[in-house]
Amino acid sequence: MKPELRIGVVDSGHSAAQRVQVVAGRRFALIEDGLAEGALLDDPLGHGSAVIEAIAQRAPSAVFCVAQVFDQRGVTSALQIATAIDWLIAQDVSLINLSLGLRQDRPLLRTACAAAVARGIVLCASSPAQGEGVYPASYPQVLRVTGDARCTEQQWSWLDSAQADFAACVRGTYPGQSGASLGCAALSGHIAGFLLTHPDASRQQIIDWLQANARYRGPERRVGP
Repeated sequence: MKPELRIGVVDSGHSAAQRVQVVAGRRFALIEDGLAEGALLDDPLGHGSAVIEAIAQRAPSAVFCVAQVFDQRGVTSALQIATAIDWLIAQDVSLINLSLGLRQDRPLLRTACAAAVARGIVLCASSPAQGEGVYPASYPQVLRVTGDARCTEQQWSWLDSAQADFAACVRGTYPGQSGASLGCAALSGHIAGFLLTHPDASRQQIIDWLQANARYRGPERRVGP
């Protein structure tokens, strides 16, 4: 029997239909004097549900540990994300998808990401296609991922650019959900699919596989009018 592949998702939650795929869940909410933890609430944004769908589509037998950090306004903080990562480390996940980004570097977030990497967990974080970098994507050892309109559902690109390391399909079935967030989730799905057949693969072996099997290499070259 193959070992269970656990994927960590730090986002807004999951849909009711996805509950059968979720083996652990925890909500991390800011309160006046710190952080409150509790049971998951219904996904208020649909963002986390779209992310989980994108991953599951490419790795159907994976299961999920979901850390809910967004409120109904789509707002989160470094404290919530860092605490969520620490919790996911304890859940024995192999990969953590972070389809989110903060403008400011925060020591506690950097420390949490480093702790996950030290445990051999692969971190995929979304990075904008243009503009300044965000965190945690900008931390060392975190895979920076964005969207690539060239890619179909089973394709990804090796960008190796100032903006991102890799990119993947931006299309999903949830209305209003697209861009770097879904590109990041799609790449996490491809990695999860690889880990299902290569459970002992190292981070470098995963990167080598992604590079060798990328459909496109380098950023899309847009031609002006």
